This record gives sequence, structure tokens and C-alpha cells, in this order.
Amino acid sequence: MLKKINKVFAIAIALTFAVGGTSMSASADEMGDWKRAVAKKVAKKQKYPRAALAREIEGKAKIRLTVMADGSISTHEVVQETGESILDKEIPKLVKRLNPLPALPDAKTELSFVLPLSWTLN
Repeated sequence: MLKKINKVFAIAIALTFAVGGTSMSASADEMGDWKRAVAKKVAKKQKYPRAALAREIEGKAKIRLTVMADGSISTHEVVQETGESILDKEIPKLVKRLNPLPALPDAKTELSFVLPLSWTLN
């Protein structure tokens, strides 16, 4: 069941990745590859808290991450909480597990983007 949940995370992230804050001088292919690598890492590192699974709690959140050229996450901000404390407490833990992300494409020195997160039972 968790593998199925992780696939949902990756698909949602790849389709709704919102990027902003820097010039788009890196090629679209490089950015596409980077986004896929980030989506893959999020799918691997995002966990569904046991208590949320047991109580069948679902939720969606959005976090803004600022990433440096080497992939290190310099800041994060919860833009939209899930409204479920069990899931909201998981967000900073996830950010810690994600750090560092893949290095940015060559032309970028810093990137800020909104990452959608979803905990959904199938």
C-alpha cells in the first residue's frame, strides 16, 4: 500500500511543481530533469505517519522551499497547512529528510518554489 501512496506523491509533485524567484536561463530539459529528481526524492522520503494511517487521516499542504546551487535547502515555509496536526507535524521532518535536494542546473545559484504535498489513502 505504501508503494502505491508514494507513486501518488511523485505524480502529484511532477504535475504541479511551481517554480519562481530566479531567471529561467537553465534549459527546459535541465529543469525538467531536476524537477523529476526532486519528485523522486520526495516520493522516497515522504512518510505517512502511522497514527494518521490508523485513523485514516488525509491532507494536502504546500511548502515554499529555497534551494541553493548545491541543493541545500536554505529556508522553508509552510504556505498551506493540512489542518491535521499529525500531518502538519510531519512537514518539518520531511524537509529535514529532503535536505539536500539534487544540485540545481548549472545556470542557477538559488531557486525558490512551492512544493505541493499530499497524504492520500487509496
